[in-house]
Amino acid sequence: MNRTHLLTVMAVFIAIGTITSQLLWFPAGIAKAYPVQHAINVMAAVILGPGPAIVIAFMISLLRNMLGLGTLLAFPGAMVGAFLAGILYRWLGRKIWAAAGEAVGSGIVGALFAVPFANILMGSSAGALAFIPPFVVSSSTGAIIGWFIVTKLSTNNALELTGRNS
Repeated sequence: MNRTHLLTVMAVFIAIGTITSQLLWFPAGIAKAYPVQHAINVMAAVILGPGPAIVIAFMISLLRNMLGLGTLLAFPGAMVGAFLAGILYRWLGRKIWAAAGEAVGSGIVGALFAVPFANILMGSSAGALAFIPPFVVSSSTGAIIGWFIVTKLSTNNALELTGRNS
């Protein structure tokens, strides 16, 4: 995949993630669940790899915050999930591992990272148990959606257009 193609695909993922954050979300405990963010993390991890997936997660989180559509908690959850989804897919080569990496990375590890993040930057004294349930609900829902989409794309050979043999 050449650089222009890579940047174009990344920009499309970022645009979809930012636009849908206003349209597709649901309350999940003390947080808002954005399953499309997590679906994009899985798709980007499989199609583009861990590095671009992390950049996409960061940019969506940044734009959501700049537009007043998200909180600072978007950063640790999304970026850790994208990283773990990409790494597990690279190491194990199966799309289901990308989905599992997203669910565990955002849902549990990202939630644990969110505790000091929320304490230092947001003045919140919420503990891990306040973050894990809503993060798991959001990331698991999105991971399943992302896994379903990349599975259907590879069944229809649509991933061949990206230059990745999945």
